[in-house]
Amino acid sequence: MLDTRPMLMVTDFPEIKRDRMDMLQVNLGYLCNLSCTHCHVNAGPRRTELMTRETVDLVLSYLETHDVGALDLTGGAPEMNPEFRYLVQEARRLGVKVIDRCNLTILLEPGYEDLAAFLAAHQVEIVASLPCYLKENVDKQRGKGVYDSSIEALIRLNDLGYGMPETGLSLNLVYNPGGAFLPPGQAALESEYKRQLDEHFGIQFNQLFTIANMPISRFGSVLLSKGEFNNYMALLKSAYSEENLKNVMCRSLISLDWQGYLYDCDFNQMLDMPLIASDRTKTHLSEIMDNDLTGQAIQVGAHCYGCTAGQGSSCGGAL
Repeated sequence: MLDTRPMLMVTDFPEIKRDRMDMLQVNLGYLCNLSCTHCHVNAGPRRTELMTRETVDLVLSYLETHDVGALDLTGGAPEMNPEFRYLVQEARRLGVKVIDRCNLTILLEPGYEDLAAFLAAHQVEIVASLPCYLKENVDKQRGKGVYDSSIEALIRLNDLGYGMPETGLSLNLVYNPGGAFLPPGQAALESEYKRQLDEHFGIQFNQLFTIANMPISRFGSVLLSKGEFNNYMALLKSAYSEENLKNVMCRSLISLDWQGYLYDCDFNQMLDMPLIASDRTKTHLSEIMDNDLTGQAIQVGAHCYGCTAGQGSSCGGAL
């Protein structure tokens, strides 16, 4: 796979510093039942990296001793980690909001048939990837048959109360562009998603998050192989909006990899740009149990223009 990292390390992106942290984003491993073309993690069925119970317990200790508003679980397919349910149960016991970044199809896999009910029982917020409301576009980006499975999973979630008024079970969808272009306006696209999914399937959901594709890992390699990398970077930089700087997710979030090492965001994690909280090359969660990271400088690269281009892009959608 072609590597874009060397081209992203030299940048004129503005310096930024961390505000108060209110979200811990945890990557439980790179194992996934899908291999999507836009995946910046390069996840797939053959990946073996998975967070251990020891590191999960360290995460829980951190949550217990720090005022963290939310635990954001990602992967791969985070649900495929054998410690997923234990982590969810214990985090909820501590009163921490839990977000599951779900690819939807995992809910239909053998051995996971009760997963949707488990998530509902523990009031886990679901942020689900559905890169388009059209079958052809989804299957092209994520694999044949993924669209039909995703629709079936969404219907199952609706039946459990997800996305429905007054249930408290939040179901948010994620749109990623199918190529080297920026997402359209989030509000207008959300309206169209809701119309299409309701008219054709009776599906309801709460919000749509639009997230720009990052020029790293699998998507970055595709850009290089097609000779589109420089043009895409020029697009991101030309669409830079200074107003988005105050709301970028790295100001209020830290990202944890499957081994327990810290990063300023999930994208920096995939580029091996660790959070610097000591004189070591990498900082482990165990080293900051008593630290306040407020005011710390955030590592930046040219890929950061992806979060500040146009309407902005974050794990919670447009900025």
